[in-house]
Amino acid sequence: MAILRVGVGLTFNGINGDFTTSGIVTAASFSGTVIGIASTARSLTSAATGSDLTLTTGLTVGSAFIRPTSIGLGATTTTGRNSGVGTATGTLIYNSTTGNVEIYNGNAWTSKLASDSFIQATGGQIVDYYASNVLWRSHTFSSSGTFNVSYAFPLNNTVEYLVVGGGAGGGNGPSIGGGGGGAGGLLTGIGFTVNTNPGSYTVTVGSGGGQSTNGNPSSISNPVSSITAAGGGTGGGFWSGLSAPNSLVIGSSGGSGGGGGGYVNTSPAPGGTGNTPPTSPPQGNNGGSGLHNPGAYAAFGGGGGASGVGGNLIVPGSPAGNASGGSGGAGITLSISGSSVAYAGGGGGGGHPPGGGSGGSGGSGGGGAGGSGAGGGTSGTANTGGGGGGASHPTPNTAGSGGSGVVIIRYQVGQQSVKATGGTVSYAGGKTIHTFTSSTTFTVTDPSLTSVDYLVVAGGGGGSNGDNGQGGGGGGGAGGFRTGSGFPVSASPGSYSVTIGAGGVYTGSNGPGTPSWFGIIGVSTITSAGGGGGYNGVGPQGASGGSGAGGFGRGLPAGTGNTPPVSPPQGNPGGNGGGSPSGGGGGGGGGAGVAGSAGGPVNGGAGGNGTASSISGASVTYAGGGGGGAQVPGGSPGPGGSGGGGAGGPSSTPYLGANANANTGGGAGGGAGGSGIPIPGGNGGSGIVIIAYPS
Repeated sequence: MAILRVGVGLTFNGINGDFTTSGIVTAASFSGTVIGIASTARSLTSAATGSDLTLTTGLTVGSAFIRPTSIGLGATTTTGRNSGVGTATGTLIYNSTTGNVEIYNGNAWTSKLASDSFIQATGGQIVDYYASNVLWRSHTFSSSGTFNVSYAFPLNNTVEYLVVGGGAGGGNGPSIGGGGGGAGGLLTGIGFTVNTNPGSYTVTVGSGGGQSTNGNPSSISNPVSSITAAGGGTGGGFWSGLSAPNSLVIGSSGGSGGGGGGYVNTSPAPGGTGNTPPTSPPQGNNGGSGLHNPGAYAAFGGGGGASGVGGNLIVPGSPAGNASGGSGGAGITLSISGSSVAYAGGGGGGGHPPGGGSGGSGGSGGGGAGGSGAGGGTSGTANTGGGGGGASHPTPNTAGSGGSGVVIIRYQVGQQSVKATGGTVSYAGGKTIHTFTSSTTFTVTDPSLTSVDYLVVAGGGGGSNGDNGQGGGGGGGAGGFRTGSGFPVSASPGSYSVTIGAGGVYTGSNGPGTPSWFGIIGVSTITSAGGGGGYNGVGPQGASGGSGAGGFGRGLPAGTGNTPPVSPPQGNPGGNGGGSPSGGGGGGGGGAGVAGSAGGPVNGGAGGNGTASSISGASVTYAGGGGGGAQVPGGSPGPGGSGGGGAGGPSSTPYLGANANANTGGGAGGGAGGSGIPIPGGNGGSGIVIIAYPS
């Protein structure tokens, strides 16, 4: 029997025939049947004397074929595959039911080769991003849901995870005051195995606790495996009728423990125990202690955080009644979602305002500050697991609530060969996206990358002060907004500067935003101008910039936009101030999309709306103008424009103009006028630069 080896390891036998290995071999060389070779049209040529033979024109077996430039697998259905195809490892088919080329990997049919057999799953907010030469996919659950695994190759079926329980609320006893809430437990690691049987994983995101209430646990679970992070322990309260520690005074235990409260005694009330129930490594830390010194002061401990214990109350020694709450324990900063975010900070303990004491600061990672007066404790930040700030003593107020938890799952989906570096890298719509929120460098590493798309947004302007006896302040103008495609880049020189403009801060006459730009100075740059800052009542008008600031509320004019001019325009003018020389509402700052609105006799003008861009892979609006401040009494503040603009100051406490959102280039709100005291406007939002190109 003669043997012919063809192509990718396939073997064909000539039945009852012989042939030589030199020259041309035809079907006639076989004395019997030749499988798949026509008797007159096909020929075989030796690759070299004594070696395997190669086919010159083609070979057909049923619906499958081999040609010099292609291989046809034929087709079968899922039913045909399951009933009539062998399951030898490496068997390759085309499945017309699924439309995929499939290979049997020794365990199952898959449409991916072993080297590319990455997990396939749905659930949560999905982001693809690049880090350390690896393309990652993260699933962020900010509320409870389901993580569904549709494929997990047995040799590559583990994920990394972050599970943070809900933070606890701050403490508050009936005599007012308490410790900071403990952060939710934080568990993170690698090697959590996921499978398709069962492939459904329940994701529970724990809610934050209310005042004097523990946080709730967060978890990933199915009948096979689970990970659970405990909720934080609430802070202890101040109870004047107690003379010894008990469960009402001691901080509660949890993922991290709550800060200690106080009782009529000079012994400290301890904080709650963290890492409860115990895990290795620990999921949290203990809370700090509080103390009541009868007739002198009462202040309370900070809640524990993921990486630090809660602080004890602070007693400086003088004045005698001065005591401050302990700070919340620090959280942990992680980049598992694709962005660097701090999680699980403890809440600050309440202070003793009558003696000059203040509330403890919240721990990094969403911890709320302790109460320092009538405002009460601050709530923890949502989806960080931060603890709430404790109530102060003795001013009647409430403690802050804990922040809700979060669950994040990530896994590798590729080994990406990048064309450039710099910023936070993500992937969407077939494009690689570099997002810059701080100044750095964009470096081209692949000579095939010759041009990029861009978005360059400058810092927004600050809102002006509202005058103590006259009008509301004008809203800050948005930072310049410029976007386009075809910006030339190359690997030589390869390095392009990226500068992110800061938001403007009102300093008495003007608070302009600063420019953002991308490129090489002296060669080619895209520069967006900072937004105009508002002037107060002694200034001539709102300042000009990328977009112009609103005019002051004494009928003063607004600033112009698109300054310096570019085409297409980078922004719009602000709205004029309303009213008369004796007062009125401030004008709204201009936005990238439309001009700001004029102020009225008492109402502030609206900030101009910004412009949406989808360069990041999602539609996001940037560069909204700040709202004008209201006239006191009776005026309504101007709303900030869509795209991060801050609202104007209201005609009631606290009168302040609102800050614009960071990394939007939004303008700030102007302060309210006529309240009897100078009212500050807000700060402008910092800018952003985004660069995109085909992956």
